Amino acid sequence: MVGWQDVCSIDDLQPDSGVCALVDGQQVALFYMPKESAVYAINNYDPFGKANVLSRGLIGDINGQPVVASPLYKQHFNLQTGICLEDETVTIPAYAVRMENGSVQISMTESPDEL
Repeated sequence: MVGWQDVCSIDDLQPDSGVCALVDGQQVALFYMPKESAVYAINNYDPFGKANVLSRGLIGDINGQPVVASPLYKQHFNLQTGICLEDETVTIPAYAVRMENGSVQISMTESPDEL
């Protein structure tokens, strides 16, 4: 069962940038890419820098994959899967996200691949 939770309004997001939200006691980094009409949600914790900073990273794409570069040591994490491009043994949680009636909703129990 998918448990969708309202996190914020779409108007609260920064275009082509990240913001952080606290959901079920976990920091979630949300990235809004308006040209693609896409919002991505991953855990905010950088396992290399050992800090909650990913929402402050730079976003872009590498070989067609939407990514965020950690502001600390610059590893790239796929925004759809949470896999680190430089070390595929390292993965951070990626969450399913959708936009409904002007709200951003995420599911902490389902990954984007499971929907």
